[in-house]
Amino acid sequence: MIRKKSWFPVLYMFCVTAFFSSIVIGFTRFTNERVEANQMLAFEKAVLTVLPGLYEDKLSRMELHRKFTESVDEPDAFSGGAYTLKQGGKIIAYALPISGRGFWAPIRGLIGIKADGRTITGIAFYEQNETPGLGAEIAKDSFRNQFRGKEISDSGKPINIRRPGSILSKSDVHAVTGATQTSNRVENIINTALKKWRTEVTKNTETAE
Repeated sequence: MIRKKSWFPVLYMFCVTAFFSSIVIGFTRFTNERVEANQMLAFEKAVLTVLPGLYEDKLSRMELHRKFTESVDEPDAFSGGAYTLKQGGKIIAYALPISGRGFWAPIRGLIGIKADGRTITGIAFYEQNETPGLGAEIAKDSFRNQFRGKEISDSGKPINIRRPGSILSKSDVHAVTGATQTSNRVENIINTALKKWRTEVTKNTETAE
């Protein structure tokens, strides 16, 4: 019988391994596509969140994507790497990508800035894996809402994240209670991006003139 052949176990194991490997590979490819789609949707939602007047809670996934593609312009040579919201051909606000190393893992988000280059319209994070109940609070409204209307400072740090209870100036927000390391890293991520953005925008404006 064929099962008594010395090569049969080898062939059998090869076929079984190939079969289950094909299933795993197919499943991985399928899930990767879904993961990438969800990541893109999270990014687009964050962009709409920081740009004034665009985000609505009741938007479906398709409506959110359509609103992003119809309302938001991709970064160009004059936006300093930021996405833009325009009206009548003029920039109303910028959505500047920010990213860097958090306390545990990468943190990625966007910060909205009015056309004046100074006033913040909002901040949103679409990727973070900080400690639940502590560092992860950066994604909550209680932390993010502090940024609306704050002004980017022309001297020192563009934005200061100060310890809870501190007296705040127009360029300050409170840190997350009990999450000093995450707060410090978020401050660095924001300020690194803002300084680079301002430099790029200024340089491009001078070149255009």
